[in-house]
Amino acid sequence: MEERHKRILQSNRSVLMGGLDPSKLYDGLLEKRVFTQDMIDEIKNSGTRRDQARQLVRDLETRGSRAFPLFLQCLHETGQQSLAEILQNGAPAAQLQPSPAARPAVRPLPLSSPMDADKLSRETVPVCPVQQPSTTPSPSPEKDSPRPRPQGRPRRDSIQSYKMDASPCGLCLIINNMEFEPQTELSNRKGSNIDCDKLESRFKALNFTVEVKTNLKQRQIKHALSALCKKDHSQYDCCVVIMLSHGTEVSHNRFPGAVYGVDGQHIPVQLITNYLNGQHCPSLQGKPKLFFIQACGGDEKDTGFEVSPDEAAPSIGGEDDQTDAIPTSSSSDSLSTSDEVDARATLPTPSDILVSYSTFPGYVSWRDTQAGSWYVETLDRILEENANTDDLVTMLMMVNHEVSQNSAKGLYKQMPGSFNFLRKLLYFQTQR
Repeated sequence: MEERHKRILQSNRSVLMGGLDPSKLYDGLLEKRVFTQDMIDEIKNSGTRRDQARQLVRDLETRGSRAFPLFLQCLHETGQQSLAEILQNGAPAAQLQPSPAARPAVRPLPLSSPMDADKLSRETVPVCPVQQPSTTPSPSPEKDSPRPRPQGRPRRDSIQSYKMDASPCGLCLIINNMEFEPQTELSNRKGSNIDCDKLESRFKALNFTVEVKTNLKQRQIKHALSALCKKDHSQYDCCVVIMLSHGTEVSHNRFPGAVYGVDGQHIPVQLITNYLNGQHCPSLQGKPKLFFIQACGGDEKDTGFEVSPDEAAPSIGGEDDQTDAIPTSSSSDSLSTSDEVDARATLPTPSDILVSYSTFPGYVSWRDTQAGSWYVETLDRILEENANTDDLVTMLMMVNHEVSQNSAKGLYKQMPGSFNFLRKLLYFQTQR
């Protein structure tokens, strides 16, 4: 797509997010060969109408020089002429001011929750309350008038736990990509079979029905996830997906990173999770969906930082350590600068989802060709030793700590982490 057309789409992004109806465009965009069927399926699976509109515009910017005029044509054909005219005129949305009669009344900003603090900090002009003159005395300092302790704050022992007593507890899908097609120029992942065997045995011991699929192309990964999504999970309490592959960093608005099929085509983690969210898999609504990603989040190597002597610990790691990174041209900041904040008034779609990454987004993940990856080796051992007594989030913190002590080639470090949208504590079934 020509740069001027990209600029028009970007400057009118908020208008498109608010008014575009992607569902009316799919047939026309497919017929005109602007998108492939796979691309349209990916857009449909990206979430709400607004999420689909965002993904559609992003993908549109990657298409050829005819994509923009054909997109305008589709808008006209589907009754979305007003959007087509805005784009055709090339006028940024900020220039389209409402008439004085239609201008909305200015209202005070609502109080923001702590989660909104980072959003406000990115505004170009800070919003500050106006200090009104007052004749009343100022409040006493906090030491003179102690703040009352918040009432009703939940204690850890009062937090509910997920029901995890079904037998079997749930389904576990492991996708293990080891041998990549030569034209992809991706190295084979020696040692990944060790990871796969460990996790298969571990989750069977935790009373899951485990299915292993090996060396899948991107399309086959999507098919396997779609098949898992379409199963009836009503008799189960949980679902687990494990991805063992090369990975890279991609733009996103929810979960960072992507994993590669053996054909060199990647699938975003965000799309992987969408298959099982409450919107697309009703029989898993309110149940925990767990994703474990052993892949790189990018191509940066972490050399760590100097710590005090009491923090220092012997590092482990060998000369045979390899990474699961694929170089990427994107910035190490995985958020696109064109992303915008969308307010949600309902329970977020990713509720009851946890995504555990082997490494911090943007960095490589290390794998020993003889013993398997640092992350999986540690995760397997922590689950074996602590699943009887500890919840999943606590155990993942143990994994984070232990992997952070490792060192590849005596120099490089690794820091796992997770995106946790669980609402309750999760305790696995174990043989006590």
